[in-house]
Amino acid sequence: MTIKSFHPPQRVLMGPGPSDVSPRVLEAMSRPTLGHLDPVFVAMMDEMKVLLKYAFMTSNELTMPVSAPGSAGMETCFVNLVEPGDKVIVCQNGVFGGRMKENVERCGGIAVMVQDDWGRAVDPQKLEDALKANPDTKVVAFVHAETSTGAQSDAKTLVEIAHKHGCLAIVDAVTSLAGTPLKVDEWNIDAIYSGTQKCLSCTPGLSPVSFSEQALEKVKNRKSKVQSWFMDLNLVMAYWGGATKRAYHHTAPINALYGLHEALVILQEEGLQNSWARHQKNHLALRAGLEAMGLKFVVPESERLPQLNAITVPEGVDEAAVRAMLLSDYGLEIGAGLGAMAGKVWRIGLMGHASNPRNVRFCLSALDDVLGRIKAPVQHGVALDAANRKLAG
Repeated sequence: MTIKSFHPPQRVLMGPGPSDVSPRVLEAMSRPTLGHLDPVFVAMMDEMKVLLKYAFMTSNELTMPVSAPGSAGMETCFVNLVEPGDKVIVCQNGVFGGRMKENVERCGGIAVMVQDDWGRAVDPQKLEDALKANPDTKVVAFVHAETSTGAQSDAKTLVEIAHKHGCLAIVDAVTSLAGTPLKVDEWNIDAIYSGTQKCLSCTPGLSPVSFSEQALEKVKNRKSKVQSWFMDLNLVMAYWGGATKRAYHHTAPINALYGLHEALVILQEEGLQNSWARHQKNHLALRAGLEAMGLKFVVPESERLPQLNAITVPEGVDEAAVRAMLLSDYGLEIGAGLGAMAGKVWRIGLMGHASNPRNVRFCLSALDDVLGRIKAPVQHGVALDAANRKLAG
């Protein structure tokens, strides 16, 4: 059998990620490859750090992309800040809090779980109570924007509570970075990680992270070696640190970093606050259309993430069949539920380059058609008008 070049079909990606990649980013990734210690590439690395600081709203010197996807950003935070025997309170309100627990335990730490219903924000009072009951806690970890449910928690308040009890705070911002307000310095976040494939509209495979000076002090004064050589910040800092001379650590994914650099330049051109406003406006238009159809959101409005919309599947509807029809008939991808929400919800993303009025209208039209063909119990022919009224307002 002769295998030929792979040419993927054109899709509209409106699931939980990856999101549509800007053509500018794809073009940037096609540029000539340089060596990872080439002085021109090193200069671009310095620009990358400046751009990431802007995106995170931080002055943290150690702000960089980990050369692996968001899950590796998560692991980088935990393996550096959690030592064997450390007690860590993990707030779980969806799938990714469970992954935090896994990381704590694999670091030899003790995970104390604070549970909230899936589809709800983390309850600050539950965290406060857990810290009072566990005064020897070293770290608090939570998800700012829970991708599995579309719920957004009050990161500022949760970090304040952690600090009041002498703990460092690790924050998952995989789905929130560039899509909803996130202020690392103002909220005094100690360690944070994100992904490139959501609201930054870059390809998957890199994880922006940022560490405060307090967090780095913990890393530098560990009693034990970081269990991961690749993610040990004591080593990585020599490559991504502020000095002009960079020590070899690993061969960076050169062309992928070109793409992230371009994605961050696009964000800078639009303006961070304008990006937040765009995501919110398109969310409100999508919401108007979905609610006009009679579809219901999982998350209460005050706790809702604008770029990831979790919608309850109507009674009697085969959610997988609807997604399959959207993909085959329209080239449109939306997401399924995860974990406890599997089979019960659709997750519709409006992230980055994909967050625009055209996609809002396209998604509503396609969904209206497919649900009409299977005779789902929804209102037909009303979604577009509702969305257009909101977009015009």
